[in-house]
Amino acid sequence: MFGTITVNVDELKIKDYKTYRAFYCGVCQELKECHGQLSRMTLTYDMTFLAILLSGLYEGDRRMEKRRCMIHPLRKHTCIRNPYTAYAADMNVLLCYYDMLDDWEDERKLSGLVGSLAVRRAFRRTARRYSRQYRAVRRYLKRLKACEAAGSPDLDLAAGYTGELFAEIFTMRKDPWQEVLGRLGFQIGKFIYLMDAWDDVGRDEKKGSYNPFLSMSRREDFDREAEKILLLMASDAAREFEKLPITEYVDILRNILYCGIWNKFRYKKEGKNSVRSL
Repeated sequence: MFGTITVNVDELKIKDYKTYRAFYCGVCQELKECHGQLSRMTLTYDMTFLAILLSGLYEGDRRMEKRRCMIHPLRKHTCIRNPYTAYAADMNVLLCYYDMLDDWEDERKLSGLVGSLAVRRAFRRTARRYSRQYRAVRRYLKRLKACEAAGSPDLDLAAGYTGELFAEIFTMRKDPWQEVLGRLGFQIGKFIYLMDAWDDVGRDEKKGSYNPFLSMSRREDFDREAEKILLLMASDAAREFEKLPITEYVDILRNILYCGIWNKFRYKKEGKNSVRSL
C-alpha cells in the first residue's frame, strides 16, 4: 500500500532533486546501520517525505555523508542524516513489517513472508522503542480487518483508520506542532489508502477482495468522482502543511503535496505501468 507520497521528478529543480535523493539515501543508510542490510528493501517514499518534513520543521544539525550501496556500487552517493531520518527509518520498519505480513496472510505472496521474516527482529526492537506508534499499528490492523470482513462500502471508515495510524506516525514528539502534524498525517493516510484502493479496484473485483470503491467503480463517472474525493483530502493535507513554519526544503515538500502524490493517478490514466523512479 505504501509508496504513494513521492516527488514529481519532472517538476523538481535539479538542486532540490539532489537534496531529495540525499534524504532518500540517508533513510536507506539508517535502515542498514540500525536494522541490518535486509531492512533496506522496505524503504518507501512515504517515510522519505516524513524525514524531510520533520527536518524542515525542527531544523537542527545534519550530517552529509558519501556512501556506496548494493544498488549503486560504482560511485558514492550523498546521504543526509539526522534524528529525523533515523525516526523515519524506524517507522518504515514498523509499517512495512505488517504490510508484508498482510501480503502473505491475505494473498499468500511468498515475497511478503520472506520480507516479514527478514525484518522481524528489527520490527520487534522498534516496537519496544516506540510503544505508542506500535499500539497504533496494532489497533489499525484490528479495525481494518474487521472493516474488510464486514465488506463496508464506507470510504471514510477504512480510510479513516489509515489516517489515524499516520496521525500517530507523523507525531514524533509531544510539542506545540503535534496537532497540526497529526491532522496532516491523518489526511495523508486517508489519501494513501484511497489512492491505493482506486488503483487496485479492477484487480480486487476479479479476485473478490475487499475494496470500498467497488460499488462506485461500476459508474461511468467513477474516475472523476474518485478524483474529487482524493482532491479533497489532498487539499486538506496541503492546508495543514501550510500552517507549519517550514522554510528549508519547502519547495520539495510542496512538490510532493501539490503534484507528486498524483503520480500514480496520472500515470495510470495515461496508460503507463509505473511512476518514474529515482
